[in-house]
Amino acid sequence: MALALVAASTIAAAGSTSAADLKELRFGVEASYAPFESKTASGQLQGFDIDVGNAVCAKLKVKCLWVENDFDGLIPALQARKFDAINSDMTITDQRKRVIDFTVPIYTIPNQLIAKKGSALQPSVASLKGKHVGVLQGTIQETYAKAKWAPAGIDVVSYQTQDQVYADLAAGRLDAAFQDSEAASKGFLKRPQGAGFDFAGPTVSDAKVLGSGVGYGVRKGDKALLDKLNGALESLKADGTIEKIAAKYFDVDVVLK
Repeated sequence: MALALVAASTIAAAGSTSAADLKELRFGVEASYAPFESKTASGQLQGFDIDVGNAVCAKLKVKCLWVENDFDGLIPALQARKFDAINSDMTITDQRKRVIDFTVPIYTIPNQLIAKKGSALQPSVASLKGKHVGVLQGTIQETYAKAKWAPAGIDVVSYQTQDQVYADLAAGRLDAAFQDSEAASKGFLKRPQGAGFDFAGPTVSDAKVLGSGVGYGVRKGDKALLDKLNGALESLKADGTIEKIAAKYFDVDVVLK
């Protein structure tokens, strides 16, 4: 399906999606989180979530439209009807489920700290005390770091985009950054900017705060759209489409069966 980028300001007044006459599907996305969503040099959207989203639109025989938005503002923008669904590596958590509904989980990615090689930093209070750790605003990693680390004297620094986190880490203004491992690997460690950096310690797990999978977020009560999205996702899982897309981006199996 054709990929179109739509300015949020042009659609702010749009109404809710009717599944019966769905002609287009507007996805909200924060486009600086490779390999899930980012931009090419020419400004085109690319990434795992973009490819899966386009496959969903093709399955539903609708036009895919993409609305860029800061990650921490995706839920308010969804509620304000600036788009129909969030498709931006958003993990399903109990806290988020209080305000929006989610599709079935699509995939899951571990969460991990990155820092200078040889730093010996670990994702623990004892290791990070007095250090500066960067996180993306509105993410589960920010929620976790502020709940578990900040009260113990760790400086948790929130940024509007993930690229800003990486820039300050590379410049030495941060001691570490906390995000999902695939974003860290593909978006930073395997790029020239990430030379001299590596994963710091083991992955971090906390089902209550960090959730257990990524899905699409829709407005509370929009059952018609939710059912359509779930049907498309289940079909794309069953025929292997999502797994094939994932193989282009990830080194491990991330798709939830």
